[in-house]
Amino acid sequence: MRKKHVPMRTCVGCRTAAPKRELIRVVRSPEGEVTLDLVGKSPGRGVYIHPQERCLENAVKGRQIQRALETSIPEQILENLKRVLHEQQE
Repeated sequence: MRKKHVPMRTCVGCRTAAPKRELIRVVRSPEGEVTLDLVGKSPGRGVYIHPQERCLENAVKGRQIQRALETSIPEQILENLKRVLHEQQE
């Protein structure tokens, strides 16, 4: 039987590769709106991050999310991301 291809993506917080389904996607839509993409299929420029607080802290502190999306990230999006991380850790 043939092995199924697993897409890999790099976390912007820790810079390690992981299967796409294990990461959370933050996307900037063509209109410039930044949102969380929990399904992973929204159109626009996206970055991936592990559902761990240390990865989020590293990405925010180093401004990797802002740099990768080429825009500023509203505080509300960061709060939503923190909330999602806490929900997935429980």
